[in-house]
Amino acid sequence: MVIVGNVGLAYEQAAPERPAGTVVFLHAGVADMRMWEHQFGSLSERYRVIRYDRRGHGRSGAAEGEVCHHEDLLAVMDALGVERAALVGSSMGGAYATEAALAAPSRVAALALIGSGLAGHQWPQEMLDQAGERVHASVPADRLARYRAGTAGHVDPADVRAMAEAHTLWQVAGPDRSRDALTDEVWKSAVEMCRLVFERDWTGPRSTERHLTPPAAARLHEITAPTLVINGLSDVPGIQAVSGLLTSGIPAARRIDLPQTGHLPPVERPEEVTAALRTFLAPIF
Repeated sequence: MVIVGNVGLAYEQAAPERPAGTVVFLHAGVADMRMWEHQFGSLSERYRVIRYDRRGHGRSGAAEGEVCHHEDLLAVMDALGVERAALVGSSMGGAYATEAALAAPSRVAALALIGSGLAGHQWPQEMLDQAGERVHASVPADRLARYRAGTAGHVDPADVRAMAEAHTLWQVAGPDRSRDALTDEVWKSAVEMCRLVFERDWTGPRSTERHLTPPAAARLHEITAPTLVINGLSDVPGIQAVSGLLTSGIPAARRIDLPQTGHLPPVERPEEVTAALRTFLAPIF
């Protein structure tokens, strides 16, 4: 654990005897640091690798009150004596890595953004409606409202699992694929991480996020770090659109599209993602 603002953030690290550089992994909002198992183990042969659970996720303390995740990231780096690192972020982890690259450019050697979010970007209404129909409808509306408000006296574990399975099917498999698109191992891992996310969100304290001002979405042209964008071609179209914004907005960003891949390529296509990261990082460190 490292203590950031009186909250314990769980982390793991590994390194060879003489690491070429440092890589920090930032997990998706529907997951925790376990999603990086393959990349963490493989890249530790050459780099010092660090993965951690954000507030309210995995084994870290609760997210309560105002939270600023990119500041937490920089604080974790401070606590572990990391002056400069390549940041590898998935989904909202990519959004926070992007904010860190804008807030402290000298500390970010490179960015790898995988199915990334983007602070300040407005999700299309079609995507929000689809999430409501395919995910939120898996739990009765009255109970879901109480869970989200933190006013439910009891959270039914069956509701937590139903939401996690629906979210995994819609996003991790992808809106146009079925459960059979994912192996049993990937499905089990993704559902378990997502289940814990909803369980903690519905039973923990309330929080709000603080982002950079002006937001990152309007400042992509300021990013100087070499950037790789990885996009799953079976991911939700609204999320894929962000990969396009990042590729066109960040100077000299490169993009890799993975066919038949949903929202968590590091889990679904671990070997391909690790190989892409190896190639991307080699000339940087």
